[in-house]
Amino acid sequence: MELNQILAEAINNTKASLWPAFAPELILCVTIFLLLIVRLFNFASRMNVFWIALAGSLVALFYAAPWEHLAPGGELPRYELFTGMLVYDSFTVFIRAILILFAVLFTIFTRLSGIPDKYDSADFYCMVLGAIIGMCLMASANHLLVVFMAVEMASVPSYALVAMQKGRRQSSEAALKYSIYGAGAAGVMLYGISLLSGMLHTAHLPTIAVQLAEMLPAMGGSEKMVLALAGLMIAVGLAFKLSAVPFHFWCPDVFEGASAEINAFLSVASKAGALALLVRICLGIGLIPSTPAGPPPAADEAVAMATLNAELGIGTAAFAVSDSLDDANEPSKSIDVAAAPQVLLAKGDTSTAAVSVGGDNLAPVRTFIAYLVAFIAVITSTFGNLAAYGQTNIKRLLAYSTVAHAGYMMLPVPVAMMLAKSHPEIAEKAIASLALYMAFYLFMNLSAFAIVAFLRNMLNSEEIADYAGLVKRTPGIVVCFAIVLFSLVGIPPLAGFIGKFAIFASLAEGYQASGFNWILMLLVFGGLNTVLSLFYYLRVVKVMAIDPEPDRASSTNWSMVSMGGAFIALVTFPLILFFIKWDLLNEWTITAARNLL
Repeated sequence: MELNQILAEAINNTKASLWPAFAPELILCVTIFLLLIVRLFNFASRMNVFWIALAGSLVALFYAAPWEHLAPGGELPRYELFTGMLVYDSFTVFIRAILILFAVLFTIFTRLSGIPDKYDSADFYCMVLGAIIGMCLMASANHLLVVFMAVEMASVPSYALVAMQKGRRQSSEAALKYSIYGAGAAGVMLYGISLLSGMLHTAHLPTIAVQLAEMLPAMGGSEKMVLALAGLMIAVGLAFKLSAVPFHFWCPDVFEGASAEINAFLSVASKAGALALLVRICLGIGLIPSTPAGPPPAADEAVAMATLNAELGIGTAAFAVSDSLDDANEPSKSIDVAAAPQVLLAKGDTSTAAVSVGGDNLAPVRTFIAYLVAFIAVITSTFGNLAAYGQTNIKRLLAYSTVAHAGYMMLPVPVAMMLAKSHPEIAEKAIASLALYMAFYLFMNLSAFAIVAFLRNMLNSEEIADYAGLVKRTPGIVVCFAIVLFSLVGIPPLAGFIGKFAIFASLAEGYQASGFNWILMLLVFGGLNTVLSLFYYLRVVKVMAIDPEPDRASSTNWSMVSMGGAFIALVTFPLILFFIKWDLLNEWTITAARNLL
């Protein structure tokens, strides 16, 4: 078959499923193109590009349609796009919806706060939306090359965004530190990807799982050491994106040097994308997919796709398919791992037991990943909370708070890895608790940095001491900030309590089901860190509400009866609403996690 025929058939086979599966990313690409056209021909001086960015984000959110795909009973079957490079399922839909919703709210926030200015707005929104696309790819990555590409797509615009305040030396220094550290982490991660791909002769995550299941029992000690080294190097790139200890050093300096608007972007969107990627890589390497990975086409389309995969040579590992797929007199066939799901569909067999490879040979892999993530999670949350105590700048304090929350949100991943085979329902609940907390975290941190930005405009300061006496001048913003900070602690009746309770409940269920004492220790450390965090969050509230106003305080007042005040109320109110009515969001997260295992 010639190349043009292969491409034509690939387009024909994917056109029915590509648009609904990849529509939000394509819409964001079109939006970026329009912004670049405006920038190229200098239309920005005659029109406000904010409306283009907002409209593109809203349309992308409409086509993401979480209300349709995540409703009970409406979960999507897992299938792959672009010959296995990306995977589309309910988890992709949920994470993508969070990212694009954040893009909508963030665009409105930057318009109200005054950063960026009109001249830089086209460049600013291009980089923001470009990074959002990279984070969406992180959430749906199914191939190690896409993993690296998505991480770089999300990281490179972030380096430039940190330096957007061109006249501020501290901002330029922060961007330089961020880019150098990011380049080093990316290089280590790429080397780890090269090691893993070279050992297993593939970069396709499901195929990696198959190869590991086949090769791991026969591996020698040196080969296992190289495999572990490759995993640690890949973990370096993920830890950098998560700002997890010990790869968090960039975070406080970057947060202090960048504007509060960029801090909101880094703390919410970047964390959501990195956590989704962590789940994808851990489950992708530690579990062999037992359900068809291709889109649900008709049988003749499935046969055509299988033929196309064979022509393209997708996947290098072969695995045995049950004899039940063939006639009784035919022996088992060894077929391509990427083509196998389509063959299963063509045979009419979509049962979860149709694909069986390697038994539970991947148990050591899952155990290694679980211990590694658990150790990093505990160290990260503990260090973040302890380091936040001595901070006098509100952005540095929230930076260490972001580090601590990255540790909290990593806690369910070890539970999911250890119980994925023995208790898959508990493993799914663990991932669902992570997704639930991620949704609440969007509103908590966006609210926090929005308040910091508006107070910066009012006080010309970001020092905590300068917040003294604010309750007398702007009681509304003090109340909203207190709600946000107490929600970050996890105090009822606020959404943060529901999020942390869901994570801790998944740890408790994991301990009861498995009896592993180290899971119980994760629960204990999580509870202790929650208590520790109360003190430095409470200190900020105490300064605003109790400390006397300093003599040098500005006479400028800021009213909640304004567009900025309405926005703060808009993103703070869900923290109360979700405590009362969180059933719908919980159903969405359960649906999002249902097909991961």
